[in-house]
Amino acid sequence: MNYLRFTLNNGIRIIHKPIINGVAHCALMVNTGSRDESENQQGIAHFIEHTLFKGTKKRKAFHILSRLENVGGELNAYTTKEETCLYSSFLPQYYDRTLELFADIATNASFPKHEIEKEKDIIIDEINSYRDNPAEEIFDEIENLVFEGHPLGRNILGTEELVKSFTKEDILNFVIDQIHTDQCVICSVGNINFDYLVALCQKHFANIPARIRQSQRSTFEHYVPKSKTIFNGVHQAHCILANVAYSLQDKKRTDMLLLNNILGGPGLNTRLNMGIREKYGFCYNIESNYTPYSDTGILSIYLGTDFSSLEKTIQLTKKELRKLREQPLGSLQLHRAKQQLIGQIAIAQESNVNELLSMAKSILIYDKIDSIEQINCDIEAITSESLLQIAQEVFDEKQLSTLIYQNESN
Repeated sequence: MNYLRFTLNNGIRIIHKPIINGVAHCALMVNTGSRDESENQQGIAHFIEHTLFKGTKKRKAFHILSRLENVGGELNAYTTKEETCLYSSFLPQYYDRTLELFADIATNASFPKHEIEKEKDIIIDEINSYRDNPAEEIFDEIENLVFEGHPLGRNILGTEELVKSFTKEDILNFVIDQIHTDQCVICSVGNINFDYLVALCQKHFANIPARIRQSQRSTFEHYVPKSKTIFNGVHQAHCILANVAYSLQDKKRTDMLLLNNILGGPGLNTRLNMGIREKYGFCYNIESNYTPYSDTGILSIYLGTDFSSLEKTIQLTKKELRKLREQPLGSLQLHRAKQQLIGQIAIAQESNVNELLSMAKSILIYDKIDSIEQINCDIEAITSESLLQIAQEVFDEKQLSTLIYQNESN
């Protein structure tokens, strides 16, 4: 598939994939997230994502939410550690309405003080909901342990104390400091003439003054493995083993993705699932995750088990890691693993929304989009030797950090 692209004079990039479909999708993605906050700003990027919808110079919150929903569309947003995204699904005849709304929210948000105060309570409730779910909270805490002292380690939601302290001035200062036009992408998947799409983007976004990012993000260095146990009244033990891994810029990231898939990815035939859950019945949930960032990454292995089975489960997990460090995959095993990953990627791209967000992020990071054929070629080129080398680097037991949630009575 050929992607169509155009860059406005202010640096905002437009990327479009034409499809013949009755539903269109559009996103405005910005290369700014929670890692771009200073220590006393923790949580403000996510806070801004919430308050963007609370009013503009010409719309109140109700009118923002109704603008697309009145014609059957959907409006969403999210914040990660490295990007903030506003996206929507709608009927193709409403491209102009959608892009006008995006521009109004992005450039004219008024951040009413009374709405800011209301949203503080909502976000504090969100923070508390995570605290009530140890299986989710532990993923934030392991990044805090691995990236200790660095912005990547901070929780995206922030802290209750800091959220309560945010003012309209704080919000506007962050927007001025961190939002740059050359770090913005408008992405579209839908049935629209590209010239007309560009004309709409010119109409709604070309008058935004150019602002080019000059500063560089603080890179993460000097990882030191740590172990920590937290006693918090959980009903089962939760544990994560983790190590730093490869960044989005590292050529080993595709190999790491395949290796993670083999170890504990989404399939039910992973080493962890078959070797621990299915064989011994110790875990309901056991999985591994690889999250690459612009300058580093993290490999985490999560397991939830009965307190009495925790140590056995950890040792069995390390046994699976040892196998991958010491035993190269046979040609048939490697072929099957590649085909599984190729199939998973193809199925994920069946969702136009998933593809939309993937396209936008790819343009932000690489300023290009690899075709599915190129991705498959990269996967097919992986060798058992390269996987063995990566396993020896990332699955080194001496380099693993360990975080355990435990009940004090156990």
